Amino acid sequence: MPNNLFNTLTRLQLPSGRGGLYYSLGALERAGMGNVSRLPVSLRVILESVLRNADGVRITGEHVRSLAGWKPKEVRTGEIPFVVARIVAPDSSGIPLLADLAAMRDAAARLGKSPALVEPQIRVDFIVDHSVQVDYFRRPDALRLNMELEFKRNGERYGFIKWAAQAFHSLRVAPPGTGIIHQVNMEHWAPGVFEKEGILYPDTLVGADSHTPMINGLGVVGWGVGGIEAEAGMLGEPIYFLTPDVIGVELKGALRPGVTATDLALTMTQRLRSANVVGKFVEFFGEGAAALTATDRATISNMAPEYGATIAYFPVDENTLAYYRETGRSEDLIETVRAYFSAQGLFGVPRPGDCDYSDVIVFRLDEVVPSVAGPRRPQDRIDLNALPDRFNALLGASPEKGGFGRTPAAVSASDGPCKETCAHESKAGPASLKDGSVVLAAITSCTNTSNPGVLLAAGLLAKKAVEKGLSVRPDIKTSFGPGSRVVTEYLGRAGLLEYLERLGFHVVGYGCTTCIGNSGPLDPAVEAEIKSRNLVTAAVLSGNRNFEARIHPAIRANFLMSPPLVVAFAIAGDVTVNLDREPLGTGRDGTPVYLRDVWPAAREIADAMHHAADPELFRRTYSAPDASNGLWETIPLNGGAVFHWDTDSTYLREPPFFEGLSPQAEAPGSIFGARALLVLGDSVTTDHISPGGAIGAETCAGRYLLSQGIAVKEFNTYIARRGNHEVMMRGTFGNVRLRNRMVPGSEGGVTVHWPDGVQTTVYDAAMKYREEGVPLIAFAGAEYGTGSSRDWAAKGTRLLGLRAVVAGSFERIHRSNLVGMGVLPLEFLPGESVESLDITGRERFDVELPGSGVTPGLTVDLVIRREDGTVRRVKLICRIDTTIESEYYRHGGILPYVLRKLAAGK
Repeated sequence: MPNNLFNTLTRLQLPSGRGGLYYSLGALERAGMGNVSRLPVSLRVILESVLRNADGVRITGEHVRSLAGWKPKEVRTGEIPFVVARIVAPDSSGIPLLADLAAMRDAAARLGKSPALVEPQIRVDFIVDHSVQVDYFRRPDALRLNMELEFKRNGERYGFIKWAAQAFHSLRVAPPGTGIIHQVNMEHWAPGVFEKEGILYPDTLVGADSHTPMINGLGVVGWGVGGIEAEAGMLGEPIYFLTPDVIGVELKGALRPGVTATDLALTMTQRLRSANVVGKFVEFFGEGAAALTATDRATISNMAPEYGATIAYFPVDENTLAYYRETGRSEDLIETVRAYFSAQGLFGVPRPGDCDYSDVIVFRLDEVVPSVAGPRRPQDRIDLNALPDRFNALLGASPEKGGFGRTPAAVSASDGPCKETCAHESKAGPASLKDGSVVLAAITSCTNTSNPGVLLAAGLLAKKAVEKGLSVRPDIKTSFGPGSRVVTEYLGRAGLLEYLERLGFHVVGYGCTTCIGNSGPLDPAVEAEIKSRNLVTAAVLSGNRNFEARIHPAIRANFLMSPPLVVAFAIAGDVTVNLDREPLGTGRDGTPVYLRDVWPAAREIADAMHHAADPELFRRTYSAPDASNGLWETIPLNGGAVFHWDTDSTYLREPPFFEGLSPQAEAPGSIFGARALLVLGDSVTTDHISPGGAIGAETCAGRYLLSQGIAVKEFNTYIARRGNHEVMMRGTFGNVRLRNRMVPGSEGGVTVHWPDGVQTTVYDAAMKYREEGVPLIAFAGAEYGTGSSRDWAAKGTRLLGLRAVVAGSFERIHRSNLVGMGVLPLEFLPGESVESLDITGRERFDVELPGSGVTPGLTVDLVIRREDGTVRRVKLICRIDTTIESEYYRHGGILPYVLRKLAAGK
């Protein structure tokens, strides 16, 4: 029976004539629980979940009172237990998630319990979208060939997904070729409002992918978590998080002509990252927010991980309902959403003064200018017309200052930055490459392929360019990875797809391609030329991530930009061309063609927009049962409640996280005599910790695969092999651009084993320390763990034997993932760092923990024992932030905690 806490259960009459019940926030306010109507809208949505799911055990009336009485400026110590309506997951993090669940079933059986205890309690939307690679491109059959190769490489993984779909009854799988998880979530999955046993409640979710906040653009509260945390949510555990600050962002004015939603998203990323919204909720309000389309809102929300916010929320309003209608949702659903959110007082974008926020940032839309971001981080925005000067400045700057370290002697007239007309020469091929040459151009990523405005703009620009006789150099790897099949349909209807193809932007796959690192190989001659001359070449892409070695290991400068700018730079062929003043190239009539000559007018985009707003197109596209051209049906289905692991498999091995699991937890004690495995700098990303791209033959993971009889051409990517811990732990800290200060001047996964001083790989050193019984810790600077929420960045850390990570600061998801794997995150006190403490990695360390256990807000002692016998004792902040995290750490991680709880029948 549903609870009726504070007498809030209320009847709602729907426009269709049927009725339902809902938990009224207005009734909660009338019951004296607080000034609920002035709470930020996003917090009210979460409050509804806390109220509805209150059971007196996990969630109590005190939790409701605490959140209802949220104060904008108070010190945050309380935690919120949030039960979400559903989980979303891509195959990249979803397969390890399912493998852990399968292993939990095995562990439950070993504990004498039924494997069926391990079963998702809420809906899980799973999509296979991270496995397609761009092997074939610039040809009409690229899509078919890439998909066939994808199935050949991943048949074993896909068979496991099919097993999981029949074993776990709440799991819904979208096969390869459907699209990108966040775009499909927007266009098809999001219901707006759920109804269960007669009770109406809003769609809420967490996703095992960092860009899950894209759904915030539709007024859905949801954010990215590690798959480890998502597993706990699937099994019925609330998602616990510290009560957040909520930053209100008032949008004023309107974008100027020629400025895209991508420019806005990149500018917002720079602004909010500098405002330090890390770990906070961001909520948009004001006239500018109300005027933005749902797809423009989603473009901004998608980038929330790049500015560090947990969510980037736009409330439900008429523009939300218009998007639901355009994408083929039923009128009954649309009117249900309107009725529910109106009854709750949640409908409409707030005006200034309507809500109380922890802080308010005013952002003027009319100040945004055409922009790109890079060459290594999404928050490093550059005015479009300043890109050549910025690139040239970085070319000679030292790596410590964010540059490429190209000395003046290394930049000769023949291979230096492109000057004047060199980008427009007819000569093409590896010999013509120089610093700044574009070698990869990709229209990719959910950030922008979900937005018809920027995609139609790209198509219109391509049409104008082709008509003027412009083309793209043949040595540039061009690709188009639409976020759903709908995109291809509306571009084709608008007569624009053929012009993108004539410039080499053929569809290569429906999924995360270049942005996730699945860009595939460059032409061997191009890559050889880059390496032989140490060139700093460029990739231009419409993605959301451009971290070091993510796009392609050989490409050192990676710039994010809107899809029409991707097309423009592909034509120009060089990022040192000033597109404001210099031509893209020479037309067939011999006259220079400038960007302004081919940039589409707002009216042209608006005229083409009706092709992308056809509800029937969406209904028909998503009603197709198999988007893989029949390939999914060729994958054999193996049934049963437990998965039968193949011990010879190099893709799927039973995860080791439950080996020797005891029925009772043993609290971890202090760490004595530890060695530093790595000493790292600032902005170490999860790509640095756990790379996702191709596996090199010379790497530890590559050598392992060779020892298993796997040919180099069959290695696949780290992402594809996340189901095999033997590969993944060898790849941990294996990024070719990782810089370990224990080996000055080096790049890659190398370290020094002490006390013998032998330089070796990170993996080999960790294994030797394990044999010696030596615990390990790692040191790092600020913003440790930025980037994708890769579980393996935490899982690999744990399996290498690291007991703790000491950093200047942590990004939200990675800190949570470390705790979820039983690794202790510790922060330096303000003003202290690796440098100030003169930590070199030659020392031994103790981390002293209280015998009573680790609790939120704790400070602990780090004892530094140097080679000369001196000892220094310093305080560290323990980043166990909530009571439930203390429990997770005591159990050795979330998964042992949940399994022990299930086995005990709690």
